Amino acid sequence: MTHHSPLTERFAAAQSALPLVAILRGIGPQEAVAIGVSLVDAGFRLIEVPLNSPDPFTSIAALRQALPAQVLVGAGTVLELGQIGRLCHCGAELAVMPHADPALIRAAKAAGLVCVPGVATPTEAFAALAAGADALKLFPAELVTPPVVKAMRAVLPKGCHLLSVGGITPASMKPYVDAGATGFGLGSALYKPGMTAEDVATTARQFVAAWRDVRSISSAAA
Repeated sequence: MTHHSPLTERFAAAQSALPLVAILRGIGPQEAVAIGVSLVDAGFRLIEVPLNSPDPFTSIAALRQALPAQVLVGAGTVLELGQIGRLCHCGAELAVMPHADPALIRAAKAAGLVCVPGVATPTEAFAALAAGADALKLFPAELVTPPVVKAMRAVLPKGCHLLSVGGITPASMKPYVDAGATGFGLGSALYKPGMTAEDVATTARQFVAAWRDVRSISSAAA
């Protein structure tokens, strides 16, 4: 089990406020803060800059410095052990991966980061949890469809957070939540390079409204 550090408690609080991760793939340092602020204004509490973006560590450091403490900032597309130290150095709190490499998960946890690896099968999911994952990214969501989410949810530990990631739009969230997803990672439907902070504020509000709608329908049904 993950031990409870102040950071894992902040992660739990952020998930509880709005379990949507903004994936800012392709963002540059010069625009990161304005876009980060527009996301936080819309209610976002989890922001990742994939490491295949231009100068990602500079963007992460700038976001961490500019945004309030209840927001967790980190990296996506973490692929190498050497990246973990650099993430700690720039103040990152989240390490999000497209895959479930147990050595990388353990290294992220040893460095004190919240780690969300990508899994597509029960075997990967259980191995990731055993290595210390704080939540699981069901990726790609086009492959891990709602019936698969439902089957995985039936065998995974009850409190395990499952974030569906890949091609998610405001309109496609409900079947995943009905199947047991507890949140989402949002990529190009939320942010694409070239979008302004105003553009992002608009898409962010659409996602927040869709999430609240889906949640209120699900809780009414339950």
